[in-house]
Amino acid sequence: MGFDPAALSTRRAVIAQMGYGVAALLHPRSPAIAANRMNPEHAQGYVRDARSSRSKDDPSSDGGIPGVMVSNGRDVTITSATGYWSLPVTSGDSIFVIKPVNWTYVQTSGIPEFSYIHQPGGTPHHLNLAGPVLEDSGPLPPQIDFYLKPEPEHDCFDVLLLADTQAANASELAYVREELLAHTRSTGARFAINHGDVMGDDLGLLSDYRNLLSETGIVWHHCPGNHDLNLDSADPEFAFEAWKRVIGPTHYAFQSGGATFILLNNVDYLGRGAALPNGRAYRGRIGERQLAFVQNVLKHVADDQLVVVSMHIPMVSFESPDNPSDSTADRRLLLELLAKRPNTLSFAGHSHTTEHHYLGSDDGFARATPHHHHVLTAFCGSWWSGPHNERGIPVADSRDGSPRGFHVLSIRGNAYTTRFVPVTGADERNSRVAVHRPDRLSATGRHETGHDAAQSPHLLVDVFDGGPRTRVTCEVEGAPGLCFELSRSRIPDPYIVHSFANHRESLKPWVEASVSSHIWTAQIPIALHSGSHTCSIRVVTEYGDEHLRPYTLSLGT
Repeated sequence: MGFDPAALSTRRAVIAQMGYGVAALLHPRSPAIAANRMNPEHAQGYVRDARSSRSKDDPSSDGGIPGVMVSNGRDVTITSATGYWSLPVTSGDSIFVIKPVNWTYVQTSGIPEFSYIHQPGGTPHHLNLAGPVLEDSGPLPPQIDFYLKPEPEHDCFDVLLLADTQAANASELAYVREELLAHTRSTGARFAINHGDVMGDDLGLLSDYRNLLSETGIVWHHCPGNHDLNLDSADPEFAFEAWKRVIGPTHYAFQSGGATFILLNNVDYLGRGAALPNGRAYRGRIGERQLAFVQNVLKHVADDQLVVVSMHIPMVSFESPDNPSDSTADRRLLLELLAKRPNTLSFAGHSHTTEHHYLGSDDGFARATPHHHHVLTAFCGSWWSGPHNERGIPVADSRDGSPRGFHVLSIRGNAYTTRFVPVTGADERNSRVAVHRPDRLSATGRHETGHDAAQSPHLLVDVFDGGPRTRVTCEVEGAPGLCFELSRSRIPDPYIVHSFANHRESLKPWVEASVSSHIWTAQIPIALHSGSHTCSIRVVTEYGDEHLRPYTLSLGT
């Protein structure tokens, strides 16, 4: 049975979530593609042990791996006792093996080969797309085989999480290379996931990016972003031709150490010349085909297994929750699928901010414990702009106050934690502490009139990877019983406002400070007299980890 949105939610709820462009979401935009799907061919082949010395063209050869998922991007089948699989396929489909636990790809570094794209005629010539495009795949081969190698996998491991490397030119790609090689090799991660905006629109750099990943020594997985698509495509169905040519399928899945990872493409491009009211030509949307894929994968996953979903555009946005280009219209349908399972987690990028969201029954996730959706900081920060550090790389602090960096997902069975790793060297303690007058703390970050400048100053703590479950307190030494809690405030980080103002000439034109989801403030108690006071800033994370940071509180006369 195919994916049925009505089985998950009422039509009214679906439409309320979809927002702008409901008609386009409910009906296929390309009649040719729809007709093509009504008359599929059938692909077949084997999933084999790469160590097998028998003929790879002999169907009776040994080495077949049973019980492995294979997909056409919607349907999912399981290999037989001999490793055989068969699936319907139409032009444009990617067929791929879903790597099972205790097996690995033949390639152990860079982007693995695990798929075959069927596109007779290649990218349509009339589109005149620039950059890499798909070549003619020819007729469907009589047999398509995939090869894996056995490799024992412990269920305790780390994953490197990146978003928005976003190299717009060769110089910025050199920054990506230097930072990746300098900071990621020491993590001990089993593999990495880049959550999109790999490029900054120049798709001619995709091959160079792919090549540099082979130097990292680990396997890389990817979701496409809105800066990774063929912007010159008038037909949205061919918006990711360069991506498919160089990187691979736009959505797929794999398993590792007892966890299932599902990577989605939720960048719905409207085509060259089209635009939403916000001026952008894309929106966040997963679509019926990928939702069916998720549903079909989960049918073959143990109920208690951890399911990790990655995408580019966040499901929800802290800064602009009503912007269709910054949130995912049909997120409710995905969350209703995930709500059937006790252990789920999702990640996104796109916003160049760091955010934690907990989505519950109002969002379609009807479980006692909400779904954790984590928006990852941008690896490029403020788009590789601003002053340069001692290594000649832009400091590029993110617009919400966090330094650029990456995250590490630590999986222990079906439990997990995450941690943020800044790469700028500006502050490795994962927070920034400052004292500000009340007039410096506003929704805009600019000085506001109407405040009493003589009022007690405020303590501000930017916990770079903090969220709604983070707790921040300040304990003052030498003042028994003087401990006060800070509250989460929806304001920009004054440090970033000041930094961007002072380095305007080196920033890209669109870079502006944003409201931050990880700022905590409190009025300093009037009991503290003028002078210096030694304090401890205590941060308790959502995982219960506790971090103490010493700070000298200097108060004027």
